Amino acid sequence: MLRHLVAGAVALIVTLIGTRFWIHFLTKRAYGQFIRDDGPTAHHVKRGTPTMGGVILIVGILFGYAVSHLVRWQPVSVSGLLILGLMAGMGLIGFIDDWLKISHSRSLGLGAATKFFCQVVVGAVFAILAIQFPDFRQVTPASENVSLLRDIPWLGLPVVLAVIWIVFLIAGFSNATNLTDGLDGLLTGSATMVFLAYAIINIWQSNQWCGNPVSVTGICYEVRNPGDLATIAVAIAGGLFGFLWWNARPAKIFLGDTGSLAIGAAVAGMAVLTRTELLILVVGLLFVLEVLSVVAQVGYFRVTRGKRLLRMAPLHHHFEMLGWDETTVVIRFWLIAGLSVIAGVGLFYAEWVVGQ
Repeated sequence: MLRHLVAGAVALIVTLIGTRFWIHFLTKRAYGQFIRDDGPTAHHVKRGTPTMGGVILIVGILFGYAVSHLVRWQPVSVSGLLILGLMAGMGLIGFIDDWLKISHSRSLGLGAATKFFCQVVVGAVFAILAIQFPDFRQVTPASENVSLLRDIPWLGLPVVLAVIWIVFLIAGFSNATNLTDGLDGLLTGSATMVFLAYAIINIWQSNQWCGNPVSVTGICYEVRNPGDLATIAVAIAGGLFGFLWWNARPAKIFLGDTGSLAIGAAVAGMAVLTRTELLILVVGLLFVLEVLSVVAQVGYFRVTRGKRLLRMAPLHHHFEMLGWDETTVVIRFWLIAGLSVIAGVGLFYAEWVVGQ
């Protein structure tokens, strides 16, 4: 538990303090965000706000994780390195995208096809590595089975399909969080709750881990390195909480694609490594609704040849166009995120209780 607390506290402090200096650095060089002209007019005042805040967020998380291991002088785990590598890889894609926007003075960075290809590559590397490195019980970080609250025995996939499935989750959720990051503090606050949920899940799995028969009294969990995954989940939550100080309305800095892609990839990575892949649809319900709103908008527009289902997509902009204040939208969406997180953790615990 000390390791978890140290990781969260260090990530929070580094992000909270480091973001202040990062804002100054970006402002001095006029590295600001470009705003869509076809979006809500209230957002035009945000033009020029520093972006790429995800850089400090990732640094804070990495630093928090490293310090937490140095305090107890414990080795890092394969699962921990995989999650951090996935997050950093997606963050790098986002950083390139953000930099192109800034350097070219436009709201578009990497082309959609190029960006998606890079996401698939990073996701595939993670997936391939995650089904390697068996421990002393021959348990690998990721499984070839689709999982809900644990691996589903009758849903085993061939290796190629398992990799494709994991890549789909990573690409899907990194884009979902990217779409969610459209209002001050919306993604930062909701993602904090999601990672706190994964911290709870990981701590519970660690206490009921099949590799520790002394502490297991009932159903156990075949998960690789659950304690270390909890450390990372707490570190990410702490970093996001520290960043929220600067990202809440009126935002002094934005996450940018650097942060939003990294956060979504980390969410999917957590679901894969905790063997709770389908549970992500409940825990990350807000992100699912956001991406579905875009899919529905585009599909309806094409089928009806020009008509719109929503005033504007993603979903949070629809409510803005209806006249809701930005803060109202953010707080109500936070409530949706909080309720879905509670529901997800509740389902996870209920399955364990029923199985006793």
